[in-house]
Amino acid sequence: MAIGSDQPSRAAEAETQRRPDGRRWRTVDAVVVAVIGVAFAVVFAVWNVLYSATAPAFAWFPPAQGVIYGMWMVPGVLAGLIVRRPGAAFTAEVIGAFVSVLLGGGAWSWTIVLYGLVQGLAPEVVFALFRYRRFDVVTACLGGGLAGLGAAVMDLVGYYPDWSTGWKLANAVVLVASSAVIAGLGGLALARALTRTGVLAPFASAGQSRRGT
Repeated sequence: MAIGSDQPSRAAEAETQRRPDGRRWRTVDAVVVAVIGVAFAVVFAVWNVLYSATAPAFAWFPPAQGVIYGMWMVPGVLAGLIVRRPGAAFTAEVIGAFVSVLLGGGAWSWTIVLYGLVQGLAPEVVFALFRYRRFDVVTACLGGGLAGLGAAVMDLVGYYPDWSTGWKLANAVVLVASSAVIAGLGGLALARALTRTGVLAPFASAGQSRRGT
């Protein structure tokens, strides 16, 4: 056998390992999903404080505060874009919500976990609709936006049932837009930035990035 003749087969094997089969999680998938969830739990804990602190600035029109809401949707979208396995988006978001409660959930306490369930399910549904084969700006923004819509519904039922119809609609629009931008575009940008560092080599997203798609 000629020297170096096994290089194509090794490259093919590496690409196969990166390509999600839609069925079985690898250890690296579980680790990365957990890391994303825990890392954003820390972000959530800080964001809870920030959200409460900025409330007076939006007293003139409370729905406008939703412009910073989308951060809570990031781990689900990000994990879905990177790991590309069924359940990755949902699991990362729920881990983030659960751990943020353990770190001190602020005024919202365990209701954060309920939000995590909804906000994780939303991008999961979007990725599933595309059969876990499309991971671009469309799926990222749809996943983030749908998560924002779910959170908006929960907010209006649990916290703002007395708001006027106009405020309720405005809140929903702002939350969907914030989540589409921060979680969708932001999550996609973060996934691509991580890919460029080489830390995502075991994932299909690394190969896709090299192809420029």
